[in-house]
Amino acid sequence: MSVFTRILMLLCISLIANTSPAQAVPHALVLDIQGAIGPAVAEDVHNTLAQAGDAGLVILRMDTPGGLDQSMRKIIQDILASPVPVATFVAPQGARAASAGTYILYASHIAAMSPATNLGAATPVQIGALPKPDIPRSPSVKGSSPETPEESGNPMQHKMVNDATAYIRSLAQLRHRNVEWAELAVRKAASLSADQALKMGVIDLIAQDIPQLLEKVDGRTVSTGNASVTLHTRGMRIETVERNWRSRLLAVISDPNVAYVLMLLGIYGLFFELANPGTILPGVIGGISLLLALFAFQVLPVNYAGLALIFLGIGFMIGEAFVPSFGALGLGGVIAFVAGSVMLMDTGAPGFALSLSLILAVAACSAAFFILIIGMAIRARLRPVVTGAEEMIGLLGTASEDFDGTGHVLVHGEIWQAVSTVPLTNGQSIRVSNRNGLTLQVDPVQHNNPEALP
Repeated sequence: MSVFTRILMLLCISLIANTSPAQAVPHALVLDIQGAIGPAVAEDVHNTLAQAGDAGLVILRMDTPGGLDQSMRKIIQDILASPVPVATFVAPQGARAASAGTYILYASHIAAMSPATNLGAATPVQIGALPKPDIPRSPSVKGSSPETPEESGNPMQHKMVNDATAYIRSLAQLRHRNVEWAELAVRKAASLSADQALKMGVIDLIAQDIPQLLEKVDGRTVSTGNASVTLHTRGMRIETVERNWRSRLLAVISDPNVAYVLMLLGIYGLFFELANPGTILPGVIGGISLLLALFAFQVLPVNYAGLALIFLGIGFMIGEAFVPSFGALGLGGVIAFVAGSVMLMDTGAPGFALSLSLILAVAACSAAFFILIIGMAIRARLRPVVTGAEEMIGLLGTASEDFDGTGHVLVHGEIWQAVSTVPLTNGQSIRVSNRNGLTLQVDPVQHNNPEALP
């Protein structure tokens, strides 16, 4: 009995020894953010922070030209509400944290950069409203300061700049980082290299890679909400976060160019299905494409006036195929289509503008298709029938005899049995109005035209 007890105690000790290290050593979650900041990136960050309950640190490895303001603010809200410390690491070498990336870097508990990287240029932009050049103000003017927006600029731009300035200042004050340069990054689109950012107190450290980052932040104390957390990151296990299928799909279709093409595929597919009922395939592809495009437009800053212009342009180009307007409808349709496409994405954020070459190519192909191909098909359909039973309808001929009701006529060089509702005389001109088997229904022609006779 004592031997059995000793064996049981040894097994318990061995089990505890094997499980304790895994529980004692926390891990770091690494999420890669590459490209424009959009809805897909915001969802990735939200999901990563939501599942980081037992993680010691979340690292956002970033390389971005900027992105959408709404997505950026969602990411920052998640970072500020996270009980797990978040480190934003601008990497690898050659990467950047421009525009929206600068705000995210300021909001993070740890701001780090790799050598040969840069950040800044955080001025908000608006499509169709570029900021005017700064006009120097006289130092003698009372009340002039860097915080006062230039009076010569666009009022809407001033609102956006002032709002963004206040936002980044609050983040800098929260994380005890350089407030003055944060304002310059917004108002003057200032940028810094990694070395300059470290010297000016914009970031906390420079690291070659994530293992070195974990070594350098070990022992630091950061504030997460109302609590202070001391980081123990030395030797921490690194775990890379994989994006789920929904996030990958959203990342693909939320690309403005992809959403634009999906919308056009949906419109054209449904148009073909309605024009040729029973084809099925164009309707299926069009319906799926249009639903995916609408889902993408739900999370993208879409200008609905631009969307209406696109539909109007397509309608005009279709109308050109049916109505002989000598190109007026077709030209107006192309202009409306291009103008609507340019206006479609109501943002000037990097990575979220439609490609002008794509717009012009699609407009040219659409115009050629609707105006030329569909026009040719409609004209071919309106041509007189030259074969089959319907070919006889409308032909001219002459009565071969006098008859009242049923008799014979000469049509197309052939003698046919005919039925007439009025009496006909031999040689009188007639026109075929219908055909029933081998019997023609004819009507008299009031004015003879010998040149039209067969």
